[in-house]
Formats: sequence, structure tokens, C-alpha cells
Amino acid sequence: MTAEDEQRDGAPPRPSTGRALLWTAASVPLPGVAHLRMRRRLAGWVILGTYLLGLVALAVWAVSLWGRDGDTLTVVAGMAVQSRWLLGAMAAVFAVTVLWMAVIVHSWAITRPEGSTLGRRVVGGAVVLVLCLTVAVPSALALHGGYTAYTTISDVFGGPERADLPPHDDADPWNGNERVNVLLIGSDSADNRYGVRTDSMMVASVDPDTGDTVLIGLPRNLENAQFPEGSALAERYPAPYGFDGLLNDVYQAVSEEPGELAFNPTAPDPAADTLKQVIGHNIGLEVEYYAMVDMMGFRDLIDAVGGIEVEIEEPIPYGVHGGVLEEGLQRLDGHEALWYGRSRVASDDYGRMGRQGCLIKYVADQVEPTTVLTSYRELAGATARTLTTDIPQTKVPAFIELADRVTDEGDMEALQLSPPQVNTAAPDWEHVRSLVATAIAGGEPGGDELPESPSEEASDGTEPEAEPTAPEEPGTGDDQTEWQEYTGLDEPEPADPGRQVGSDPMDLNTLCP
Repeated sequence: MTAEDEQRDGAPPRPSTGRALLWTAASVPLPGVAHLRMRRRLAGWVILGTYLLGLVALAVWAVSLWGRDGDTLTVVAGMAVQSRWLLGAMAAVFAVTVLWMAVIVHSWAITRPEGSTLGRRVVGGAVVLVLCLTVAVPSALALHGGYTAYTTISDVFGGPERADLPPHDDADPWNGNERVNVLLIGSDSADNRYGVRTDSMMVASVDPDTGDTVLIGLPRNLENAQFPEGSALAERYPAPYGFDGLLNDVYQAVSEEPGELAFNPTAPDPAADTLKQVIGHNIGLEVEYYAMVDMMGFRDLIDAVGGIEVEIEEPIPYGVHGGVLEEGLQRLDGHEALWYGRSRVASDDYGRMGRQGCLIKYVADQVEPTTVLTSYRELAGATARTLTTDIPQTKVPAFIELADRVTDEGDMEALQLSPPQVNTAAPDWEHVRSLVATAIAGGEPGGDELPESPSEEASDGTEPEAEPTAPEEPGTGDDQTEWQEYTGLDEPEPADPGRQVGSDPMDLNTLCP
């Protein structure tokens, strides 16, 4: 159609190549303006109106999220871990991107001058391609992020719905329970070692209303673990002696004979599911969920978030090559954080347990939602490789909200079931259950205030009758702390950060530097 034909049809003459490219470029931020310029009013107003309505809808949605209870990023994260939202968002992004690029190309087609030279047509096509890429590239990144999140969630939380739990209810995700108990397992395996050792075991018991959390640390060398009456493990290892290995051997023993020893042989990981229930039985809690992270995977997770800052009060030697974590405020990468939590050089299992509890506190305090969003690909890859759990996908949004409440509102305390409060070689499980119940209830023999020293309980496990008004005469031994009585050392308390002494749970802000 010539310029004269367009004028007879009511359309303006086509602009020059430069102006046509400007109108086409204007169609990127304002789709439809080129159509209005060429007096294609119906198409122009439909395209522009749909675009503006979409922007208004997004703004209203954002305002509604801002007005909800809780942090906006937490709400968005809760939606982002649900398959239906992810798939819907990915489909919408793809459709909008295709339509947007079609509008850009069509804007050029209706504005470009007729009879342009080959050179101008090539330049015009190249510019239109670049304009399309300004829309396609961000959309491709968004689609890749959505796909990464979808596959990660499906891999990690893709197991069957738990038949032992009621159907998920968004209004009451915890089924009316006053506590949410999760077993956190750090597993250690290597090519030069047979099987898998669960060297780090702690139960996080969380009040879903307040976010207050008690981390109950279980030493790997606890002996004489008991099993529920009637279970295959109880028949194989009957009371009163119970299991003939250490607590960290339970997982491997069950994994070797899941059909004979597992509580639920059909579980995705029968050994982890059994360990969860065994620990719950021994400490007197119903532990509903577990999450197991390989130690080397923990290193990758810390690297993915850019490391963590740790105040090191004394140098910590580690490894076989003479590595040392120097004292002072240090930003540890994944390798260093791993050794901070596992080194036993100039320390012991129980000092290591304390540092592991501190690591959880540091990660909870320092890792921001924005960091997670900017590191999602690295985090997703490390998570899919190293994390196994029986938390169903339907519960993940509720856990995200719960984690946010723990970080922002809750207090975090630690109770270590280690010497001197517990004899790991011959634990009194009734006493252990009493310690856990007291910690969960928030009771402390001396009131709600934290004790000035790490111990308020006698070495035989009984509560002291009263606080002496004055110290006994030196040399009698009655003025010694529980740590001095236990170790025979002059130091009144352990030097290891996070190392608890005494039966009362301790605030991690007090235990961790």
C-alpha cells in the first residue's frame, strides 16, 4: 500500500526509518502506542488497555500482600514454594512474553517505510531483535528461576503425603499442637568410611505462636538407646540394656535391614524416619518431622549465601593439614564453617555440639530473604543434592512463616543432653525426659532469670535445695561449680562456645559469642 492509499484509508503516511524505530521502541514500555500512531485505534486501545489493567492488577496484588500479617517477602516465599503458584506464574510469564514480543514486531511492521534500502531493513531488523531481547531475557531468567524452584521443591519435598498425619489445613497447619518438633540431622559419609554416621542430632522444638525455640542436642555417643515396646528394634535390642551401639549407629543399623528393623519400611528414608521416632521416644517428645543434611552439603549451603560471620574467642585448629580458624570476628566460608562445627582438636564432642547450635543461630540471624532470592540457583542446587526430609510440600509455606517468626520474634535456647547433666555411657532416660519437659515448659528451678553461672544442678542430677548465702570454706569442694566437679579443672566454666553445663536450657545469645 502506498502513502497515497494509506491517506485515502484514513491512515497517516508511514514515518521515516528512524521515527519508525522510535515508535517501535516506545512499544516496549507502552505496548500499543505505535498502533495508535498509525490510527489503528481498536487494536491500539485493546493492547494498551490490557497492559495498563495488568499493571493495576499487579499493584493491587502487591498492596494486598503488604497489608497481610507477616513479612511481605515471607508471604511471597510461601507462595513460591507451592507448585500450583509456580506453574501458574511460569505459564503467565511465558504467555505475556510471547504476546509482548509479537506487539513489538507488529509495531515495526506497521510503521516501517516502504521501499527501504537493504541496509536500512537490516539495521531495523537488528534494532527490533534487540528490543525483543529486552523483554525475552528477563522473562527467560524468571522462567529458569521458576523451573529451578519447581524441580528443587519436587525433589526435596516430593514424597507422598504422610498417612500418619491429618490432611493439611491452611487455617491450622499444626493440627492444634502446642509445639512443632523437628529432628535436625547432620550426616557424615565418605569414600573411606563404611555407611552413614549421624554425628549431629538435635531436636528443634518450636512454639508456633511465639516462635520460642528450644534446641535439644543429643550427643552422638549416647548409649543404651531404648525402643518402643513391640517394635522390631525392641525385640532385637531388649530393655534394660537397649541398643548395643552408639546413638549415631541407629541410622546405619536400620538402613542395613530396613525391612526387618524400620518402623515404616515404606517411608522414603526408613532409617531417618525410624531415628526420628526413636529419639522422640527417648526424650519424651512426639517428633513429627526430620531434615537431614550431609555435612559436605552444609558447606555448599553456606557458600551459597556468601558465608557467615562468627566471633571466635580462641583459635580453633582443624583438619589434617594444620588449618586454624583464628580468633576475632571472622567471615567463614562453607569449608571453614563446616570445620567450626565439626572440629574436636583441643575440644570434645560436647564442645562441638555447642558450636553446631551456635551455627544454627548465626544462620538464622544473618541469612536475609533477599540473600536467599539472589542466591536461589546456588541454594537450590546445594539443597537438592544434600537435603532429605519428610516434610510434605503442603507444609512448606507454613514452615517458612514459622522460620520467620522464630527469627523475628522468638527466643532460642539450647539444652544439651551431655555430661555432666547426662551420663552418656549409662543415661537415665527418665531423668532425660524430665530435663526436656522442664526445658519445653520454660521452667527453671531458680525462676525465669538466667543463672549467673552455667550450673544450678547438683552433679547427681537432683535439684539444689537453696542457694547458699555465702561460699563454703575453701578446700571443702562445696563451692566448686558443676563444671569443676565434673572435670577437676580450675576453670569455673568451659571455654568452648555454646558448651552447656547444668540442667537448665541456656539462651543461645548467652552461650554463643
